[in-house]
Amino acid sequence: MADLLVRDAVPRSIRGTPITAVARPASIIEASEIMRDAAARGDAMSFCGGATEIGLGYAPERVDLLLATQRLSRVIDYSPADLVIEAEAGMALAALAAVTVPHRQRLALDPPWPERATLGGVIATNAFGPRRMRFGTLRDHIVGITLVRADGTRVRGGGKVVKNVAGFDLPKLAVGSLGTLAMIATVTLRLHPLPESGTALMLAGCSNDDLRVLERSLIAAQLEPSAFIAERMNDGHRAFVLFEGFAAGVAEQSERFAELAEHLGRSPVRVAPETLERIDAAARTGDVCMHFSVPLDRASQLDREAIAPLRAALIDAAAVAYPALGIAYVSGRPDDPDAAVAALVRARAAAQDCGGHAVLAAANESVAERVDPYGALPSSLKLMRELKARFDPGRLLNRGRFVGRL
Repeated sequence: MADLLVRDAVPRSIRGTPITAVARPASIIEASEIMRDAAARGDAMSFCGGATEIGLGYAPERVDLLLATQRLSRVIDYSPADLVIEAEAGMALAALAAVTVPHRQRLALDPPWPERATLGGVIATNAFGPRRMRFGTLRDHIVGITLVRADGTRVRGGGKVVKNVAGFDLPKLAVGSLGTLAMIATVTLRLHPLPESGTALMLAGCSNDDLRVLERSLIAAQLEPSAFIAERMNDGHRAFVLFEGFAAGVAEQSERFAELAEHLGRSPVRVAPETLERIDAAARTGDVCMHFSVPLDRASQLDREAIAPLRAALIDAAAVAYPALGIAYVSGRPDDPDAAVAALVRARAAAQDCGGHAVLAAANESVAERVDPYGALPSSLKLMRELKARFDPGRLLNRGRFVGRL
């Protein structure tokens, strides 16, 4: 059986809820047996991969047993000719890349901390990075998935090839479920060819209007950047674009982008492509982190009324926006907890005024108890409750952690 350990090399608590015991299954079969036995005892279970998003959601009501998935890190099947790979959910993104890159292939997603972030974790939290603009979210990359329900039953959805559409759409259902429906055991993913070349360009001193012009100009010029993000500074934004593909195409698109920048009176500066990932990760690293999502036409209003004030209220603050997606992150360290709480509440209200929402993705103890992670309940909550009842009728998995305290 798996190692049963108490508080060893994993978080001691999840948002303040203590973890009683930890299991590290070495196989999917072992994980199923552990969960079956835990369910028979009525144990409340949670899951942990690299713990990169361990602060997301409410504090679970209880964690009698934490299943740490790091030992579930094997490649099950890899077909380079089909651009498809199946791996266990405890495999880190960097480890997956070590397998695919020699074949000039990659998973075209870049959430932060790839050395730690596991496949199961990024699926459960719907994590993403700057390349979301071109390649979408995990829902666009999952071909098949294996789940383990609370009672140890293993179920599979999807297939092993991209064109397979048989069966219930479990893959998409698992994305963003935060471990409340089942343990993610294995995942089959669609890969993309590794680009021959990549060029990242930066424009400094951009206003909100400049960002809007850039976003529209990229579409009008039929340019296809892999990423377009904006780092919030005291005097405006630094805009970054990343072009990837064949060398000739990257050079041509970079030149055309430089022409667009000239209309704004600016000349792009070349930066290392990994700069975008570093800036994106920095905006999610602080003691407090809020994630915003609004309609595109309200992004400027969000920046003025939420992002800039919240950034000013935090120490060592960082903020990044996805101008073509209406998404933004702000993180930092609260100096005055009362002032930070007030700023977070105002920022969420501003996001709602913009027709969007704000999720408190991370918070230290001085803030977590005073600011709801999710805010207003979604209209889909009834359906979410029905799904929870179908998959986990005993409420044993991440009890109380998700939207509506599911």
